[in-house]
Amino acid sequence: MATIFSRIILGEIPCYKVAENEQFFAFLDINPLAKGHTLVVPKIEQDYIFDLDDETLKAYILFAKKVALAITKSIVCQRVGLAVIGLDVPHAHIHLVPLNTANDINFAKPKLSFPPEEMKAIAMAIHKNILL
Repeated sequence: MATIFSRIILGEIPCYKVAENEQFFAFLDINPLAKGHTLVVPKIEQDYIFDLDDETLKAYILFAKKVALAITKSIVCQRVGLAVIGLDVPHAHIHLVPLNTANDINFAKPKLSFPPEEMKAIAMAIHKNILL
């Protein structure tokens, strides 16, 4: 059975897409910790990030770096934090979270909610700043 992320990649579930290439897909988290919180996933279904082969992992991190740099150009933040937890969805994923304090990446805190129009604008702003 396809993971929710595979279904998002295939367009079966809508998302606020930020970036995509042949191997990876980035989209806004619908339950963000901060404005601009983005998920980056490989298009292949791999449960655990460290089970990816070395070349794929290297390309994955470089893709995430491009997305993170675009976030810093699009969202007011001091830097972008990276978290890999991978317990909720059995599909490797990187969280890129805009940070102004260390607490901004605390997954125990209440999630934020933004109206669809704002989510679309955030995704477009990040997308425009990506240099793939």
